Amino acid sequence: MSASLSPRRSLWIPYAFVGGMLLVLAVNAGMVYAAVSTFTGVTTGRSYDKGRAYNHVLEEAARQDALGWRPEVALAGGALRVTVRDREGLPVEGRLDGVLRRPVEGTEMVVAAAAVSPGTWVAEAPARAGQWEARLRLTAADGRHLDIRQRVMVP
Repeated sequence: MSASLSPRRSLWIPYAFVGGMLLVLAVNAGMVYAAVSTFTGVTTGRSYDKGRAYNHVLEEAARQDALGWRPEVALAGGALRVTVRDREGLPVEGRLDGVLRRPVEGTEMVVAAAAVSPGTWVAEAPARAGQWEARLRLTAADGRHLDIRQRVMVP
């Protein structure tokens, strides 16, 4: 009779099984929370549409390469200096406008460039030290244009 009244030694096994399953559920819940609440991986809005229109970007780049215009951008001494020459080294004339942008902060400064000589523009740009991106567009009198995207450093 004493054998039937003694507690069983294997009574802990169902508790260990249930505890193990609860541990797996808790870890999975933590992983789901981390996956949903952190960075999504999307860095560009409307990325699908932009991807489908990428051939237009390539065509525009080929058109601008065919122009043969070569820009030189410098930012120093509180002034932005832009020089554009064609394939033969002759100055390209036109209207230059755009912005100076701080890539990290997203700060933008409108560029009001004035031609100082054929193919050369200067704009006042009291930029802080660091990296800036010049996003400019040169439009010639006949309507052809060149988009200039160049990073410059201010010492």
